Amino acid sequence: METRELRYFVAVAEELHFGRAAQRLGIAQPPLSRAIGGLERRLGVLLLERGSRGVTLTGAGAVLLREARVALDAVEAAERRTRRAALAAAGHPAVILAAKAGASGELLAKLLDAYAAEPGAVTVDVLLCGPGEQAGVLRDGRADVALLHRPFDDLAGFDTEDLHTEGQVAVLPAGHPLGLRPHLSLAEVTALPDLPLPRWPRPDGTFPDGPGPKVRDHTQLTQLIALGRACAIVPETIRTSLHEGLVAVPVPDSPRVTTVIAWPPHSRSTAVAGLVRAAVGL
Repeated sequence: METRELRYFVAVAEELHFGRAAQRLGIAQPPLSRAIGGLERRLGVLLLERGSRGVTLTGAGAVLLREARVALDAVEAAERRTRRAALAAAGHPAVILAAKAGASGELLAKLLDAYAAEPGAVTVDVLLCGPGEQAGVLRDGRADVALLHRPFDDLAGFDTEDLHTEGQVAVLPAGHPLGLRPHLSLAEVTALPDLPLPRWPRPDGTFPDGPGPKVRDHTQLTQLIALGRACAIVPETIRTSLHEGLVAVPVPDSPRVTTVIAWPPHSRSTAVAGLVRAAVGL
């Protein structure tokens, strides 16, 4: 299979519409349809069910969509890391660290200071991501190393070291009656009728169903909570960055969150090794 065919198939599988997929790819629909048909004939399987109401994935198509995304990420990662290796050889070494915006701020600052003190330290470019984006940018080569959070982020395929484990708190608008409680249960927080939990985007950009507001970043979330439109359950280190108008109440029975440093298992970067070593030594 060619990467071009995989890109074509992923576009159709995600859009579930040949016309929209062709527009997204910047090509005409007939050659796109021919390419997908040719791919199905060579594989000997039906990938897409075509009907009057649109397109649906077959079981085989769902498998190829998952595998194609991984393959295309690997190709993009190879391209990006090759270019960065060339820059390093030309005297411009750097390492890109992905982190979730609004999370692990204190840990990130300590890590950067510790690594800067290492012999042979290079420039660290910090790439701040939206919720759940760090694993993706690490897989496709936009980052060399990332701070991820178990159990929320997908750690499959990475080498990791645990850095810090903590409980979670409910963030509520100041003045809410539950804000005076010493602690809350997970069931109490998730059942609040006046303060629904936010809905974060899935990797494909869509949002899960539910009553909560659609949220894309930490700033948007805190504004909605302060306005009394939502609440959130987040790692307890968020306390250090809460602004006026918000309160945090411990939720002891919520899952504990572990911050890990992650990198591709095939990495041979001395800069990545130095950054991991500094992180583990904190």
